[in-house]
Amino acid sequence: MARGTEFLEEIKKRSAEGDIFFRPILMQFAAHHIGKSYREFYLDHENLVAANIACIETFGLDAVGLISDPMREAAAFGAQCEYPEEMVPHCADPPVKTLEDVIKLPEPDISNASRTKDRIDGASLFRQILGDDVPVIGWIEGPLAEACDLVGVYQMMVKLARDPEFSQLLIAKMVPTAKAFAQAQIEAGCDIIGMGDAICSQISPKMYAGQVKDQHREIIDFIHSQGALVKMHICGNITHLLPHLKDLRPDIVDIDWQVDMDYAYEVLGPDIIRAGNLDPAAVVEQMPAEEVYSKTRELVERERGRPFILSAGCEITPLTPPENLSAMRKASLAR
Repeated sequence: MARGTEFLEEIKKRSAEGDIFFRPILMQFAAHHIGKSYREFYLDHENLVAANIACIETFGLDAVGLISDPMREAAAFGAQCEYPEEMVPHCADPPVKTLEDVIKLPEPDISNASRTKDRIDGASLFRQILGDDVPVIGWIEGPLAEACDLVGVYQMMVKLARDPEFSQLLIAKMVPTAKAFAQAQIEAGCDIIGMGDAICSQISPKMYAGQVKDQHREIIDFIHSQGALVKMHICGNITHLLPHLKDLRPDIVDIDWQVDMDYAYEVLGPDIIRAGNLDPAAVVEQMPAEEVYSKTRELVERERGRPFILSAGCEITPLTPPENLSAMRKASLAR
């Protein structure tokens, strides 16, 4: 696909001109924007697509996305998930507990498992409605995040520290599914694949390099081989991981509000686009619209001439006043 490269160049060109590419992460906010519950959004791709398109029309977004929740692959692996109306899906009894469970874990049929198929169908529907002019951002779980979904966060952190055979085998088994899910979304029309591995912000550089980095590299290289871009999302403070991320060469890295943008540019350089990084709660949700505008203008001016996507550091919260998102869009435009 040539569109990935074309959009990469467009983002860089607009950054140079001061007309900043605008794509905040929208999930529950988008659902409520069209009068749907969060559950209706993440369980039905038609609602997800409608919500994203409505947000383009209302807030002037420059891309749409399939990010919704972290449990699609887990459900495909056989996890029995619960789906609250206004909370993130979760698995009360994670299916992987022992090394034998890891060994027996089957590779999911991504194209037929209901929750992964729903996201693939969403990519196709976006393309059907929008044509080729609007970037579509697909989404996969990173291998450590997916391992946590199947084991439990606390339990997986203990395994990382104390049981390298278990953790390394499980993390490695996540990679083929991540690649298959990415490929299916690319074939359905995605130009960019976001990979969310937020838990990595909670581990040391040594542990990241020893247990996760090679798997990230394999997935990123595979997505690039399919002609799509890669957007890395590790929310939280990733200052300690920036040198490793530079080495992996994703196209876009989300920068949360705890990370200094100047330092991130110094480490990542001009070839990796940084997306961020207003505080989604303290700034975007809680400040009056005029202050959100002012804070956004400050960020845009600091980033002038550097490859940049305007977003909050993480997801726009569901309590964010719509006028605050409009203020961000207004502040992103060239003056």
